[in-house]
Amino acid sequence: MARHTFIRSTTSYWLWIGMAIVILLADQFTKVLIISTYQLGEGFPVTSFFNIVRVHNEGAAFSFLANAGGWQRWFFTGIGSIATIAIIWMLTQHAHQKLFGFALACVLGGAVGNVIDRVMYGYVVDFLDFYYAGIHFPAFNLADSAITLGAVCLILDEIVRVRRGH
Repeated sequence: MARHTFIRSTTSYWLWIGMAIVILLADQFTKVLIISTYQLGEGFPVTSFFNIVRVHNEGAAFSFLANAGGWQRWFFTGIGSIATIAIIWMLTQHAHQKLFGFALACVLGGAVGNVIDRVMYGYVVDFLDFYYAGIHFPAFNLADSAITLGAVCLILDEIVRVRRGH
């Protein structure tokens, strides 16, 4: 690898790590605000379709396995930890790929944010609560939003890569 490519990849790697850290800090900051302001189940309406509400999720997405008896805490912590290691490794290999790097940084920041919750509290703190016309979407947080954005960008990156024939 040429020296300039190495420097560019190293710079891009730290850019993505920095972005993941910003996502992680924003996620943890908002969760601390929610925990320090509201009791479980408390919140307030923001619009006709959106509330801020403190919810604890002991499961995964959409409260999957939330009532599994406690083992899921460490199972999902382990998955998040393994994902973190894999993402950091992938960033070292592909930091120069902008959309891929952005996607991985989003997933990394979100995954670490939720792992911290599971280790510290035994559950993930959710607080963004959307609903419309009798349909209520499960509450989520900034980490979940970042993971979702990252997943969408990973799919988009793969579609673009396949269309280019790489």
